[in-house]
Amino acid sequence: MDFLTAAVLGLVQGLTEFLPVSSSAHLSVVGRFLGQEDPGAAFTAITQLGTEAAVLIYFWRDIWRIVRQWSLALVGKVPQSDPDARMGWLVILGSIPIGVLGLLFQDSIETQLRSLWITATMLLVFSFVILVAEKVGKQTKAMRELSWRDGIIYGLWQAAALIPGVSRSGGTISGGLFLGYTREAAARYSFLLAIPAVLASGGFQVHKSLNETTAISVAWGPMWLATGISFVVGFAVIAWFMRYISTHTFTPFVIYRIVLALVLFALLGFGVIEP
Repeated sequence: MDFLTAAVLGLVQGLTEFLPVSSSAHLSVVGRFLGQEDPGAAFTAITQLGTEAAVLIYFWRDIWRIVRQWSLALVGKVPQSDPDARMGWLVILGSIPIGVLGLLFQDSIETQLRSLWITATMLLVFSFVILVAEKVGKQTKAMRELSWRDGIIYGLWQAAALIPGVSRSGGTISGGLFLGYTREAAARYSFLLAIPAVLASGGFQVHKSLNETTAISVAWGPMWLATGISFVVGFAVIAWFMRYISTHTFTPFVIYRIVLALVLFALLGFGVIEP
């Protein structure tokens, strides 16, 4: 992969990671149009470290407070009922499903599930999931009302994003809306919940890339360029998205997903791109 291709893919990653449109789907499609084969699960996971760094910086006050109170609760300095300590446990609990399923189905995630037929199908199917979630969700619950049961359900929705085309934010936000949370609460918890999963996945792929030279080949210069660009762009997108959802619906993203899915089906059907 050359530096120009990596820069474009880093831009795509930053623009799409936090929107309910599936960054993995966009990386796969754009990569093909740039004459690059599917960048692959490793490229996606490692460049997500850039966008996740944007989450860490944007929400650093919330994250620091949660980590501090959770740590103090572990040693009995604050009660386990402390809202921030409880949130720490909820993030851990909600991260279990994607961790377990990611390990169990790792081979399929990195191979068969990256077919563009599957990506296009998931883009279309989850468009209607997001639309229904917004229509039927009561959107009355704040993030402080998050229960242990809801934390697990959130985690299962996040795990659906292991399939390209679903979208991590789209899946978890939809789950939150179905559970009755506001758009802002669903999005905020979605971003916090993604931190352990993305850091673990990216770290695993870095370790794998350094230790299995025959299993995966990584051009580290272009890779880190893409990761850096995804961080800068991702930070701007988070700031915009959190303001946007306070007064707007997800309908424009639903329409975009449907159009993209239909275009992909047409391109695949006519043999313009390979699945």
